[in-house]
Amino acid sequence: MKIGKETVPRTAICTSNQDTIVVRGLDLCREAIGKLSFSEYFYLLLTGEKASPATLAVLDATLVAITEHGLVPSVQAARMTYAASPEAMQGAVAAGLLGCGSVILGAAEQAGQLFERVRQRQADQGGSLDEAALALVRESREARQPIPGYGHPLHKERDPRVAALFAVSAESGASQDYIAIAEAVERAIPQVIGKDLRLNVSAAIPAVLLGAGYPLRALRGIPILARSAGLIAHLFEEISQPIGFALSYQASRNTEYTGKTPQGFEADA
Repeated sequence: MKIGKETVPRTAICTSNQDTIVVRGLDLCREAIGKLSFSEYFYLLLTGEKASPATLAVLDATLVAITEHGLVPSVQAARMTYAASPEAMQGAVAAGLLGCGSVILGAAEQAGQLFERVRQRQADQGGSLDEAALALVRESREARQPIPGYGHPLHKERDPRVAALFAVSAESGASQDYIAIAEAVERAIPQVIGKDLRLNVSAAIPAVLLGAGYPLRALRGIPILARSAGLIAHLFEEISQPIGFALSYQASRNTEYTGKTPQGFEADA
C-alpha cells in the first residue's frame, strides 16, 4: 500500500562512486576534509548552502552555549546507562538524547515558532511589535500553554548566556529582528501573567539563529547536536571516574516508599 506522494527515494545530500564521495555537490576528500570546520560542514549538510560569516559565528556560539549544563536528567540517564552497559557508548548517548524534550532542550524550537507567529501577526495586521507580542502571549495564556524560553529556576534576571549570544549576533552583523521580537515577548509577559519572567537561553538561541538565516524547522537539531558532544564528554569521564551507580544509589537511598506493605514488614534502617 502506497503512503505519501513519493514512490522513488530521492536525496540531494550525498552520492558516491568507486573513486569519489560527493556531499552537497562537493568532493568530500578534495573540497571538504581539511577545508571546512565541523560547523561549516553541518550547515552545508543541512541547507545545501555555504554558511555566511554571520551565520557561522552565531551557530558556533549557540552550540558552545548549550553543550554542557551539569548533571541534568539527560546526563544522569546517559551515565547510568553507560555504567550498566559500558560496551555500548552509543546506547548511553541515545539514552541521554531521548530525554531532550519540551522541558529540557526542546523549548528552543517552540520559542522560535512563537517568534515567527509574532512576526507574521505584525506583518498581517500591522501595529507595533509590542502589540503583536502581547496578543500572542495572551492567546497562549488563554490556551493554558507555557511561554517557552522565559524564566529560569536559577537565573532570576536574564540567563547570562542571553547577553553573550546577543553580543555575538550584533558583532557578526546578523539581523536583530528576532531579538527585538524576543524582547517584545519579554515585555508582554508581566502584563498577561503578572510575573517578570526573563529571557533564558532557549529563547536566545532561536532569536539569534533565525536572525542569521538558520531554518526554523531545524531548530531542535541545535540542542541535540550540542548535547551529543556534552554527553560524550561525560561518558569519557565516566570511564575513569564512574558515578553512574553512585547516582542510582543516591536515588534509591533517598526514595520514600508510599505503597502498602505486608503485615510484619519492616524497612531496612
